[in-house]
Amino acid sequence: MDQLLEIRKKVVEKGIELLSTNLTVGTWGNISCRVPGEDYIAITPSGMNYDILVPEDIVILDLGGYIVSGTRKPSIEVPLHLSIYRSRKDVGAIVHTHSPYATAIAVARKEIPGAVEDLVQIVGGNVRVNEYALPGTEQLGINTIKAMEGRNAVLLANHGMLGAGRNLEEAFRVCQVVEKSAQLTLLAQLIGGVVELSQNDINGMRNFYLQGYGQD
Repeated sequence: MDQLLEIRKKVVEKGIELLSTNLTVGTWGNISCRVPGEDYIAITPSGMNYDILVPEDIVILDLGGYIVSGTRKPSIEVPLHLSIYRSRKDVGAIVHTHSPYATAIAVARKEIPGAVEDLVQIVGGNVRVNEYALPGTEQLGINTIKAMEGRNAVLLANHGMLGAGRNLEEAFRVCQVVEKSAQLTLLAQLIGGVVELSQNDINGMRNFYLQGYGQD
């Protein structure tokens, strides 16, 4: 149970950071992560302000969607999160935001091209937009998995964006880098357009990030 408390605390902390960095407003967006050594996830509750959450508000679910611990109603996007966790063993955490620049591109149903070095390093290439489906539906999960193939981020059509990572820190960083890259993409369009990196360069930088970036 101590482990569940620690996981819940980390999710609460990331919710506060989500608001403070303007990656979402109000109660929108959601955060989840795997519970190490268990087939469980911790996820934010539905419709509660991030800045008033306490660890006990974070809901623990199994991968079938059943509540293991907690009294709150979990996020309506449980099917989306569970679809990703079931299909992507490499994903340890998910952060879904409604950040303005990424959402603007999602509303236009365009992709963010693989033109910024830190983007391709942490995401794996361009950020695709999924086929639209209503929030909270199984179909949204199906469409998102398809658009996320080989990527750690996706634009949710007419909705927002989602970042995935090996842990909460990385998933959150994905969201920050995608939002910055969305802004740069829109600015680049004003001065002649985006010049994408080659696939060889993208592959090289992605491999460097996975194998050599940071401290040993």
